[in-house]
Amino acid sequence: MNGETRPVWTIGELARRTGLTVKTVRFYSDQGIVSPADRNPAGHRRYGADAVARLDLVRTLRELGLGLPEIRRVLERERALPDVAAAHAEALDLRIRVLRLRRAVLGAVARNGSTTEELTLVHRLARLTGEERQRLVGEFLAEVFGPDGRTAGAARSLTPELPEDATVEQVEAWVELARLAGDGGFRELLRGLAAAEVADCGAGAPPRPGLAVLVRETADPAAEAGVEPRSPEAAEVVAGLLERYAALPGVAATGGASRARLLERLRAMADPRRERYLTLLAVINGWAPPEGSAPVLDWAVQALTASAGPGSR
Repeated sequence: MNGETRPVWTIGELARRTGLTVKTVRFYSDQGIVSPADRNPAGHRRYGADAVARLDLVRTLRELGLGLPEIRRVLERERALPDVAAAHAEALDLRIRVLRLRRAVLGAVARNGSTTEELTLVHRLARLTGEERQRLVGEFLAEVFGPDGRTAGAARSLTPELPEDATVEQVEAWVELARLAGDGGFRELLRGLAAAEVADCGAGAPPRPGLAVLVRETADPAAEAGVEPRSPEAAEVVAGLLERYAALPGVAATGGASRARLLERLRAMADPRRERYLTLLAVINGWAPPEGSAPVLDWAVQALTASAGPGSR
């Protein structure tokens, strides 16, 4: 063999050089994916250096999920490799989204101990298209806020937008939020809160900072400081809260019923489903976790009830 002779290898040698089995190399050879350079006197196939490079590419493409027909078109230059890679990357993205949905459904079922009927519901919610999700959310918010233009901003702030590349956590949050939005009792709760917020502002008045903000500004320092809700100090905080609440245009028009009205509002706002919705919304939209209002609302309810005297509930 002179210096210009190109090396050739038997099928066994080619298998060792490429890390494939002899059976696999023979299969690719029989399929025409890689062809022998020649045959020895005994008729055994021998392969050149190009066979090594070709088989390395075939193995890479197979690991990426391409089938033999697709690989053949790439090797024969019927399809450009970047085009094939782009198509398969898109297919993998779709597969990843499907797996995330399955993971979310299984996680929800595992946590909640769902029945077969609930499993079907959870699976349906997870598979909704973007348009179907928008319709579901739109119907929910329309029922809660109605046609009042003053609540449009609040409706937008409560709108979940699940991204196309959603994480498992976001999909799980969407499924739970969608089930919550379908709860008639929860819809009634939010509808009452929205109507009360509008009423507090007064007829035709522009939106003001919500009651949650007013409570946080007034009562949060006392609640965080550990002030006993039944103490005289708490009674002073309640007096300030009542004064600020009674000054709202819609409340002022009702006269002296502000204490009972405020207590009713706070009890509704303290419903854990409201805060859970806000937490799920933040996960879905990729927002920072909301500042929890449950502790201060609970404190305010206790303090307001205690300051009203015996018999208040």
